[in-house]
Amino acid sequence: MFLDVVEIIVKSGKGGNGCVAFRREAHVPRGGPAGGDGGRGGNVYLKVAPRMRTLSSFAHKRSFTADSGKHGSGTNKTGKSAKNLTIAVPPGTSVFDAQSGELLADLVRPGDRLLAARGGTGGRGNAAFKTPSRQTPMFCEMGERNEIRRLRLELKLIADVGIVGFPNVGKSTLISRISAAKPKIAPYHFTTLEPNLGVVQVGDEFSYVVADVPGLIEGAHEGVGLGHQFLRHVERTRMLVHVVDVAATEGRDPVADYGAINRELSLHDARLGELPQIVALNKADVCQDEDLIAAMQEAVAQDGRRGFVISAVSGQGIEELMKAVGDRLRELLPQVDEFDEEAIAPRTFEAPLPAHQALDVRRIEQGVYVVTGTEVEQAIARTNLDSRDGVEWLHERLEAMGVLDRLDAMGAGPGDTVFVGDYELQYAG
Repeated sequence: MFLDVVEIIVKSGKGGNGCVAFRREAHVPRGGPAGGDGGRGGNVYLKVAPRMRTLSSFAHKRSFTADSGKHGSGTNKTGKSAKNLTIAVPPGTSVFDAQSGELLADLVRPGDRLLAARGGTGGRGNAAFKTPSRQTPMFCEMGERNEIRRLRLELKLIADVGIVGFPNVGKSTLISRISAAKPKIAPYHFTTLEPNLGVVQVGDEFSYVVADVPGLIEGAHEGVGLGHQFLRHVERTRMLVHVVDVAATEGRDPVADYGAINRELSLHDARLGELPQIVALNKADVCQDEDLIAAMQEAVAQDGRRGFVISAVSGQGIEELMKAVGDRLRELLPQVDEFDEEAIAPRTFEAPLPAHQALDVRRIEQGVYVVTGTEVEQAIARTNLDSRDGVEWLHERLEAMGVLDRLDAMGAGPGDTVFVGDYELQYAG
């Protein structure tokens, strides 16, 4: 199955909780607090796997969760951090935030990876809270929550040359002739339901990747036919081979077909209409009207392009066509210095952190208040509210942040309800 657009959900691991413990060893008086910190939760990465070609591995599994960190334990033992989760994607995968539509990363090179969700940090054990005035802290910190993201993956095949044209003009036959690709070929419409990739070898030192794009018909950019599903796959190409049925075996006008496909390319993306293009006048072996070939050559020449009369079935003109494609591609390919590591080194991208929210306190009705803000919400989430000492520690933090002063200024009194994130608290005054 060829899958090139999919939505997935990724969840990083939660941080492990800290531990409340004390040393109770023989001959060690006043051992003191010895609760260790929790381990870090696993990150979730998306990483390019060079041999993958489609997103079909996501057909049946679309939710991925990294392991959580282990909790801390006594004798100051830190919990084990969880392993990171790496999800393989094919080269050419664009990763978007499914909610905002923001492009997070364009994963193209082998080894490129995106840090999609960060694991939560581990909570601190009670040993971390010992101070001269707090000799025996009876509380610890909870592990940080995990990140959850909904991502949209869009695959755009990485090919040097895109083969375009109406259905049944011989694109699949051509790619099977010039490469080792083995697409399904039959004499009826829309036999090709997925793009095909092939590698063309020119001599001993030069090769390039070609991709045929199925389903293009007039109106494809608006969703007519199947072409709108595959037009994205020519967006990365450096040049196009436009295949036209010069024998008009389908009863269509070759010149009209040529113009229609070029319009669809430009309407989908103006850049595609400007790509270098070589035109293959295919099915010359069955063409009964030389005027059709002449008309096509004239139309191609008016656009400043080269047209080659070929037959993908018999092999007529194929060698000359592919030599011209190879020569043009050599001119277009960047000259990368083999010692320039930056040009080929894999890259690491990071999804942006959630926007930081400043502290805000609002009264929504008499006796009911809502407190929002990144820092205060994190403080609540990482406090063990079942621990009296933990609540006292939280009270100190809220006072230091200015939350209590603002509640007092707004008239909050004992017993009033205060909402902070997902938590409902009672104001003690």
